[in-house]
Amino acid sequence: MTVTILPSVQLYLVRHAQAADGEPDELRPLTAEGRRAARELGERLAADGVRPDAVLTSPLLRARQTGAELARAAGIEPEPDERLAPGATADDVKAAAVGRGETVVVVGHQPDCGRIAAALTGGEEPPFAPAAMLAFELS
Repeated sequence: MTVTILPSVQLYLVRHAQAADGEPDELRPLTAEGRRAARELGERLAADGVRPDAVLTSPLLRARQTGAELARAAGIEPEPDERLAPGATADDVKAAAVGRGETVVVVGHQPDCGRIAAALTGGEEPPFAPAAMLAFELS
């Protein structure tokens, strides 16, 4: 019998930064404040020695723009993933992150981020402000 040990993944779950109001919803861009907050979060992760192997985002513009700022600080390209669109679950996040390296950043939406965090920890849904981040270890 062969036993395969899967490496754990350090997952950084990020809610997209502040977006402008408007329609259509999927094309709402980040505000100037949102861009600044996303850039600062990327810089903070880099300063803390976090080197993501992948930055995965919802396909919506505001999430892709947030991911671009996070990925820029890491020197990589963000990748949109349909599984991370609004309505994403913890299982969707796990499926997207598996096989993407040891450190993965996922950019999603609220209320999904709070629900995903609660599912991953077995605890209460935490508040998830724009550009907020929580780290988890997936095994």
